[in-house]
Amino acid sequence: MPVNGRSHIRVARPSRDLAAAERFWAQGLGLSVVWRAEGGSEPGEHDLLMLGWPDADWHLELVHEPARPVEPRPTEEDLLVVYVDGPVPDELVARLEEHGGKRVPSPNPYWNQWGVTIEDPDGYRLVLCERGWSNV
Repeated sequence: MPVNGRSHIRVARPSRDLAAAERFWAQGLGLSVVWRAEGGSEPGEHDLLMLGWPDADWHLELVHEPARPVEPRPTEEDLLVVYVDGPVPDELVARLEEHGGKRVPSPNPYWNQWGVTIEDPDGYRLVLCERGWSNV
């Protein structure tokens, strides 16, 4: 099958604490756990958590290797943007904060004007954008 607009995308990142990440992404944002695997304590073995919406063509993969943990190194511009196509619900922002997120200003004024930026427990940024988006 060729690579095209229906090809599934996986965004993979290291995590310090998969339980904290799961609270933020699942209980906070509302993603479902689509796969989970526990590795061992030997080098090369890792714990894995995949989260997404069942009908989406993408998912988020979070990995932690206890024997050789990789420290997440996100920048202010490492963003996962979700277009909500309307006002960002205050209760969603509050739920994300209750589940380990931290609201932060963006260095890009566009995201401050059109959305809300929240850091996850590993420091990666989620932007909830009130605009809609379509590639067509």
